Amino acid sequence: MPRSLGAGYGCPHRDPSMLDSREVPQDNRPGMILETTQENSKTSSLTDGQTLSKESPSHALQLSGPEKAQDSPLHSPEEVLWTTQADGRVRLRMDASCPQLPYTVHQMFYEALDKYGDLRALGFKRQETWEHISYSQYYLLARKAAKGFLKLGLERAHSVAILGFNAPEWFFSAVGTVFAGGIVTGIYTTSSPEACQYISHDCRANIIVVDTQKQLEKILKIWKHLPHLKAVVIYKEPPPQKMANVYTMEEFMELGNEVPEEALDVIINAQQPNQCCALVYTSGTTGTPKGVMLSQDNITWTARYGSQAGDIQPAEVQQEVVVSYLPLSHIAAQIYDLWTGIQWGAQVCFAEPDALKGSLVNTLREVEPTSHMGVPRVWEKIMERIQEVAAQSGFIRRKMLLWAMSVTLEQNLTCSASDLKPFTTRLADYLVLAKVRQALGFAKCQKNFYGAAPMAAETQHFFLGLNIRLYAGYGLSETSGPHFMSSPCNYRLYSSGKVVPGCRVRLVNQDAEGIGEICLWGRTIFMGYLNMEDKTREAIDEEGWLHTGDTGRLDADGFLYITGRLKELIITAGGENVPPVPIEEAVKMELPIVSNAMLIGDQRKFLSMLLTLKCTLDPDTSDPTDNLTEQAVEFCQRVGSKATTVSEIVGKKDGAVYQAIEEGIQRVNLNAAARPYHIQKWAILERDFSISGGEFGPTMKLKRLTVLEKYKNIIDSFY
Repeated sequence: MPRSLGAGYGCPHRDPSMLDSREVPQDNRPGMILETTQENSKTSSLTDGQTLSKESPSHALQLSGPEKAQDSPLHSPEEVLWTTQADGRVRLRMDASCPQLPYTVHQMFYEALDKYGDLRALGFKRQETWEHISYSQYYLLARKAAKGFLKLGLERAHSVAILGFNAPEWFFSAVGTVFAGGIVTGIYTTSSPEACQYISHDCRANIIVVDTQKQLEKILKIWKHLPHLKAVVIYKEPPPQKMANVYTMEEFMELGNEVPEEALDVIINAQQPNQCCALVYTSGTTGTPKGVMLSQDNITWTARYGSQAGDIQPAEVQQEVVVSYLPLSHIAAQIYDLWTGIQWGAQVCFAEPDALKGSLVNTLREVEPTSHMGVPRVWEKIMERIQEVAAQSGFIRRKMLLWAMSVTLEQNLTCSASDLKPFTTRLADYLVLAKVRQALGFAKCQKNFYGAAPMAAETQHFFLGLNIRLYAGYGLSETSGPHFMSSPCNYRLYSSGKVVPGCRVRLVNQDAEGIGEICLWGRTIFMGYLNMEDKTREAIDEEGWLHTGDTGRLDADGFLYITGRLKELIITAGGENVPPVPIEEAVKMELPIVSNAMLIGDQRKFLSMLLTLKCTLDPDTSDPTDNLTEQAVEFCQRVGSKATTVSEIVGKKDGAVYQAIEEGIQRVNLNAAARPYHIQKWAILERDFSISGGEFGPTMKLKRLTVLEKYKNIIDSFY
């Protein structure tokens, strides 16, 4: 039988301004119309001397209290759980386990404004100096952007696409789009003109916001193929020359002055929580990108309850400080940086565009975040940098670090975080590890998250040795981000945490070990794929459960462990089902010189593997170079090789290194469950995998089909 779970979470914090779910009337139904009311106008002054009316500035949308909610008229014509139309509406998944009142993005922001109006909302660097925008200013900028979009001809249920690095302009353009009744659509900055064209056409973008001339050039190339596109706005640098329908951000914001506040309020007041407000395009690792439609309720519910499960604090308790640097076109960064920030009054500080090329640590040191999220590759880069610095340190300093990390790792593997730590562990932290964390910018960081891809055990152990627990979340674009969360009070090594309260999980087609396909239900579940009915029907079954395509198991306490993807499962010619990820991770653990490992064997007689070696990255492009990392060079020296580059090892078939790798793979084979799980042949590639090489998607997910095609000749030679 499928197994379902509705586990709770630890470290709850009570938000005094909102109802506890137990206090919400149980007969609230989807499609509820939230009242709009008028109250006496209050004002608060801004740093630039403007005045903000608390009626925004004419008519304010207010959250209904419990007694108003019961008296509100109910309109629930939407009986369907999914739609593929941009202007469609869906039935919200409200039931006894998840009765919280739905509300819109504007209502979420407006409530935050009341509590956090004077607090810093956005931090950014201009001429080497940090500047800040308050929540009151942020709200006014979003309204101004909304009016600018309306002036440029944004139609309801059409999109504003944003193609640029994280910045305040990204945020208030996104929020302004939603206020204006449009749909915000992020596009990865690494996208080709063809990819930009596909997404802009599919989402019917009326306006595209770009940051640089480089991105503007992409849009100018494809504009003639975009019948819905009316204007482009550029925010980081001016266009190379004056062009029709291309506006600087300053010009665009001035356009909004021509639209009356009342006209915007009419649009805001007509919005419903079950309407689409955001499109997140999948990275297309398995085919054409799909436009994941997220409703206002998806965004506001997840920003509130998904983040609570991760122990994110409201600003009344402690203002969270986060650094925004991951692509906002990806759901993880968008929900964590943008929407959760508004919900709890966090201060979001923007990194430089070259963050992933090395400047991120500088920003972290200056900002000192209280909460930080990175995809596994980001944490790996930090680990590799520390290892390189340690390798170049003096003997005593290196030994001190190794000692401190060793005793701390042992303590963290055997005892819970709440246990009183022995004197040696506390001494190690005081003398060594606290200084390392400070150098990384994590001196005040209480919560470090990762998601979007699996993380190697080696990386998790490394950070446990620094006394940094990495908390996993699990979800998809189709679940508005987190559906499972770990937190300081809900942590188990290698797990993806527990289901977010109010959400559900079911494992289907479980095997003898309890591993089955992960199916999900809750207010996080998306509305459908834009213009893709067949794909939507594949993803959502007749009962409304989302089939993730991921496989996993649940332990007795409700912690989820991801074991792989159904589509990645290798079925050998002999009919054996082989999940590749555990074998790939075992090889990387056994051989510290290996950067990436990809198992091959679908419909083949035996398993083989492609390997890449750890090499340094070009500081300007982040592309892999030919030079081995310090850790890889150390490995070579240990096995008797003098190689310092990948080409020396591969070109000359370095005997010592090849022998060491063969022995490591044999050790992995010894631990395999059965002979069909043995790796029988392998090859080292001349270049590590990368985004530019096509092997990785924008979030560093391995594009297995691309690798199979790109290295077809090598693979065929195995067989």
